[in-house]
Amino acid sequence: MKEISIKDMKLFRVGQTENVEAATGCTVILCEEGMCGGLDVRGGGPASREPLLLDPLMAAQSIHAVVLGGGSAFGLGATDGVMSLLEERGIGFDVGVTKVPLVVQSDIFDLTVGDTYTRPDAAMGYEAARFALDEPNYRDGNFGAGCGATVGKIKGMERCMKSGIGSYAMSLGDLQVGALAVVNALGDIFDHKTGRQIAGLRTEDGKGLCSTLEVMQEQIEVVDNKFTGFAGNTTLCAVLTNAAFNKSQLCKMAGMAQDGMARAIRPVHTSADGDSIYALSAGRVQADLDLVGSLAAEVVGEAIKRAVLAAESAYGFVSVRDCN
Repeated sequence: MKEISIKDMKLFRVGQTENVEAATGCTVILCEEGMCGGLDVRGGGPASREPLLLDPLMAAQSIHAVVLGGGSAFGLGATDGVMSLLEERGIGFDVGVTKVPLVVQSDIFDLTVGDTYTRPDAAMGYEAARFALDEPNYRDGNFGAGCGATVGKIKGMERCMKSGIGSYAMSLGDLQVGALAVVNALGDIFDHKTGRQIAGLRTEDGKGLCSTLEVMQEQIEVVDNKFTGFAGNTTLCAVLTNAAFNKSQLCKMAGMAQDGMARAIRPVHTSADGDSIYALSAGRVQADLDLVGSLAAEVVGEAIKRAVLAAESAYGFVSVRDCN
């Protein structure tokens, strides 16, 4: 088993764009021939568009794009631009009079980072999709949907840290498994292999890290057993593989990949987060579902770690690289 770049997974094309001044952006994952997808949502507050397309009971057996964006529910219009470009390029489900691209989207809440009223829109989605098709430009860090991402927000934005988008991929023979992660968590971020906290809630003096879970335990006593946490969070992941799986299998894989999120973020899957994982299959490699699901958890954990390590300090929020 060896590490590869997410860009080595040639069946998928990733483009992204961002508005640096407004601190928001979007990342588009495309497969021109269509890809099979599954979805597992564990957070209590997701912002999403067309998630039922990935329900195994629904008719569509493939989709053409996944959009990860900022702007919370306001940013879901980015899909309009993605669909416009794909229709122009003749990519989509043939309905006779045109081709209808099948696109799903999930967004993080980044409205408190830059300009509250500037969100990903159709123009931004169109541009990110154009990059994906014509000149894939994926980068880890403060790019695409990770532009306005932050972590460790239990005490408000004053003590959180800058995060971003991260990736990790591996190959085992012909099999490839990778992940993209937009990390915008209420909780703290840990190295999923060592258990060491690497980002999250900062101490009052800003010189170290402290535990979000311990703060929650203190708050619950103060507010009479009613948690009133800030709801502007969400971590989004997309697992990519060239193994051949159907929607039911990919929903199971997405659920297994959530183990990687749970190892890397604590607390996770709260009512104040919209944590969601897509599992996407494009290819014909025959592989065992349990093996690929287990590898999915590994690549998700690593992608989450790399999202915070690649982020740069911005908008008044310090990143891991400037704390060492």
